[in-house]
Amino acid sequence: MSPTAPPLTVGFDLDMTLIDTAPGFREVLRALGAELGVELPVEEMTAALGPPLEMMLAPHLPADDVAAAGDRFRALYPAHAIEVVPLLPGAREALAAVRERAGRVVVVTGKYAPNARLHLDHLGLEVDVLEGWVWGAGKADALRREGASAYVGDHVHDVEGALAAGVVSVSVLTGGCPREDLVAAGTHVVLEDLREFPSWLDGHGR
Repeated sequence: MSPTAPPLTVGFDLDMTLIDTAPGFREVLRALGAELGVELPVEEMTAALGPPLEMMLAPHLPADDVAAAGDRFRALYPAHAIEVVPLLPGAREALAAVRERAGRVVVVTGKYAPNARLHLDHLGLEVDVLEGWVWGAGKADALRREGASAYVGDHVHDVEGALAAGVVSVSVLTGGCPREDLVAAGTHVVLEDLREFPSWLDGHGR
């Protein structure tokens, strides 16, 4: 008897890959700044989504305040960010393309997992596994554990996670990283957005 091939499993980043987080992030930053009495550079920070939240807050707050501010951001998030954040073009179809091939969908994100779950539920995205609060090469453990053969993201640190896991890195240009930075980071594939993903998946070998 020949061994049964494992199911296709594809990992996806969440922010700026499946969803346009910018409107929600902007609103939460404004609410946080108002509470703290700090004028955060909201537009500048929103244009640079990708790194962990505390890293983004660090240049603008006293070092001793950063951890508490991050916790408060996550607490404010559900009331300000869920309703205003839409799917990015092709996101629903990309997940459907994996399902049509009897595959599994794994979301591996740097976002706090309970808030990530709120987005998935609000937008009606069904996934098999959600792994939150992991970044860069830290995403590799979840990708390996779930048997992913590819990881789709928008940031050079998503490329880092895919390469650390030994899987195909698929990058989309819907985040803040230009094509040349993603290529320099070692990504295997660059797509304009997820609308191109089903066609790419047709030719993706396991």
